[in-house]
Amino acid sequence: MLEIVRIPVLSDNYVWLAHEAESRETMVVDPAVADPVLAEANARGWQITQIWNTHWHPDHTGGNEAIKAATGCTITGPEAEQARIPTLDVMVKEGDTVALGPVVADVIDVPAHTAGHIAYHLPSEQAAFVGDTLFAMGCGRLFEGTAEQMYANMRKLEGLPDETKVYCAHEYTEANGRYAVTAEPDNQALAERMDQVLAMRAKGEATVPTTIGDERATNPFMRARSADELAARRAAKDAF
Repeated sequence: MLEIVRIPVLSDNYVWLAHEAESRETMVVDPAVADPVLAEANARGWQITQIWNTHWHPDHTGGNEAIKAATGCTITGPEAEQARIPTLDVMVKEGDTVALGPVVADVIDVPAHTAGHIAYHLPSEQAAFVGDTLFAMGCGRLFEGTAEQMYANMRKLEGLPDETKVYCAHEYTEANGRYAVTAEPDNQALAERMDQVLAMRAKGEATVPTTIGDERATNPFMRARSADELAARRAAKDAF
């Protein structure tokens, strides 16, 4: 039911704009900045009614205030980070739901990149907005949490259906893939995916959304067999 549009901003961020035709509601996920988002919505004749934040980092919340001032939208985000996102109207945590018209999203707690990071899973749309927790062939840096938490996050996300589209917030795929092939040099699916990614990037194409099925097959962090292995891989990627 949703029409989802990718808006590239800053150097490598993606802001996601989602429109539900029946209710005519439009939602923005993690607006780093306001002007390109407002321009895209206006060009499509969409009225922004909601913002959904996954975590507090400024490149995910920097557009909140201006978009709210321009549209009067409601801003939803992680309850655990309300002190760091002063524009929030609605605070949510795992077990809660949010809705865009008739489309319902389940909130999933995925701390580690930040202490209160959340993701939104929309079962009817086979979609998940995951912020900076899961990337194509990668995961977020452990700025405010632990490898044990990120390992638990991977277990939650890999449990979603394989066809679930994963809308992550950055174009990190090529860099992630260059590390991933060193972590799993015998993974043929990973080698083939990396060839596809290099071809796409050479043509200037975006590589996300990805899918849970693709990540199960090629993501060295989701495929880590223990929290210790994930920690070792994360440390190696940080120094790569």
